[in-house]
Amino acid sequence: MTPAPAARWWRPARKGWWIGVLFAAGSVCFAVASFASQWASAPRPAIGVTFFAGSIAFTVASFLEVTATARGPWRGDRLAALVQLAGTLFFNVSTFAAMQRGFDARETDLRVWAPDAFGSVCFLVASELALAGVCHRWVCWDTRSHAWRIAALNMLGSVAFGVAAVTSLVEPSTSEPVSAAIANAGTTLGAVCFLAGAVMLLPGAAAPRPATWAARRRAPRWRRARS
Repeated sequence: MTPAPAARWWRPARKGWWIGVLFAAGSVCFAVASFASQWASAPRPAIGVTFFAGSIAFTVASFLEVTATARGPWRGDRLAALVQLAGTLFFNVSTFAAMQRGFDARETDLRVWAPDAFGSVCFLVASELALAGVCHRWVCWDTRSHAWRIAALNMLGSVAFGVAAVTSLVEPSTSEPVSAAIANAGTTLGAVCFLAGAVMLLPGAAAPRPATWAARRRAPRWRRARS
C-alpha cells in the first residue's frame, strides 16, 4: 500500500527520517548564518551560535548514518558515513572556536580555518565515495536515478563548502579573509544543496524496510533466491 502524502513526510519512527531532518536542520542553520554574515546586521555572537548549532545537527545526523550502515558487510557507504562524521567533528571544532574572540590572524587560521578546511576535505571525500557507491564507478551521470540526484547535490554542496574554506583563509598582512563574500556565498550555496538533498531523503523513509543483511544471511537458501 502506498503511504498517504502526509505519511511520506512524517516518519519519526524511522532512523532514515531523522537523518534527513537533522541534515536539513543543520543546512538551514549554515545557510541562515552565512547569509546573515554577508547581508544582515545580526550580531556576530548569534551568527556563531547558529553555525555551531548547525554543526551539531550535522554530527548527530552523521552518527545516525554510521549506525545505520554498521550492519552487514563492509561497503563504501559505511566508509563514506565515517568520513562524513569525521568532517562534522572538524566543523564542531571550527564553529566552536569561531565563537571565541581575541584571536590574531595566525590563531584564527590555526583554530578556525584549519579544522574547517579538514572538514571540507572530509565532506568532499565522503561525497565522492557516496557517488561512487551509487554509480559503481568514480564518475557517472544518471539524472533519472533518485539516489544519484541526492549524491550529486551533496557533491555540489561539498565543492561549494571547499571553495568557502579556501577563500576564508585569513591573510596575516591584512587580518582579513581572502574573500569573505565568496566564502559566505559558497557556504550558503553548499548549505542549500545539502538542504535539498536532505529533503529528498525524507520520502524514502516511508518506503518499506528491505530485509537486513543479517536476516538474509539467516534465511534458508530457497528464500534468499526468491528475495
